[in-house]
Amino acid sequence: MHSKIVPMNNLSYWEKNTYFDKIDFAIIGSGIVGLNAAINLKKKYPKAKITVFERGMLPSGASSKNAGFACFGSPSELLDDIAKNGEDTCFSLVEKRWKGLLKLRSLLGDENIDFQANGSFEIFNNKNDFERCESQLDYLNKNLKSLFGKDVYSNASHHIHEFGLNIQYMIKNNMEGQIDTGKMISSLITLAASMGIIILNNCLVNNINDEGSCVTIKINDSTKIKAQKIIVATNGFAKQFAPELDVEPARAQVLVTAPIENLKLKGTFHYDEGFYYFRNIHNRVLLGGGRKLDFKGENTSEFGLTPLIQNKLEQMLAEIILPDTKFEIEQRWSGIMGVGREKKPIIKKVSDCIVYAVRMGGMGVAIGSLVGEEAAELIS
Repeated sequence: MHSKIVPMNNLSYWEKNTYFDKIDFAIIGSGIVGLNAAINLKKKYPKAKITVFERGMLPSGASSKNAGFACFGSPSELLDDIAKNGEDTCFSLVEKRWKGLLKLRSLLGDENIDFQANGSFEIFNNKNDFERCESQLDYLNKNLKSLFGKDVYSNASHHIHEFGLNIQYMIKNNMEGQIDTGKMISSLITLAASMGIIILNNCLVNNINDEGSCVTIKINDSTKIKAQKIIVATNGFAKQFAPELDVEPARAQVLVTAPIENLKLKGTFHYDEGFYYFRNIHNRVLLGGGRKLDFKGENTSEFGLTPLIQNKLEQMLAEIILPDTKFEIEQRWSGIMGVGREKKPIIKKVSDCIVYAVRMGGMGVAIGSLVGEEAAELIS
């Protein structure tokens, strides 16, 4: 005999009073941005009632469904950003990403997020693409010297043999690293709970209504609650609440292999302007990307996998990453990012009661802590 889920409209007086009544700040989304926003608000207002609403059993966005790259930009990505948006915008974003990573590490501690400063590598098989980037390394290093105090990028092609990759050229980023995003989210949840922040899972917010002095939130199609103020931190799902915002969902597909004996990979790797990315996780290869094969199809907030992209990922494993090694695929999944015409996050106050903190542009691990903090400042 199966028990039925108790409907939201069957809340007891105690449940309603404890969890849903007299909310000072509501946060929509329990990913890195939402939890950081809640934590910063609680530090500023220790007596405030802060409730985080999450649609899924775990965070539904990309915060713990990504590859765990603690990154701020490969050479090809930065050069492309400079061409499109100019030097000031590009290097300002790098600074925010770096400061966001430092803030995350300081808040949770390196051990609690399994931070490893192994560097990152952009790999190439196209000579022209490599030479275009390699010729600009001095320029990039010079412009980033004031932030990092040392050269960030260097030609590392002579180290290719150490990783067993079937590639021709490689550039190293000496300042990037990697984390375990499952541990990151778990640590953020533990910290938030210890501060008295309420986190409610399986609460799908369907509608937000600004009433001027407060906000009415509709949950799971029926239950309506009120909050004095609200931060929307749903990243790629934000279009539901604000169609006018320049943020679109972008699905990223990922796979991970079964353990591989003597796996040589160390660090994080970017390929094809960052549209493919891979790393070693517990002696497995974690590989994601391929969105450029079908931008239109992957512009969706629906989780799922497609043969087109999954086959390409397996081809990359066989031909580039593990050319002389047998492997088995152990797991596949997808995550939803938030992207737009600009890579800069949207941190926008649309009324006295509502702030949006969305569009991480695939850099949520790096910039999410800072965005959450800025959103908390903006709403308070």
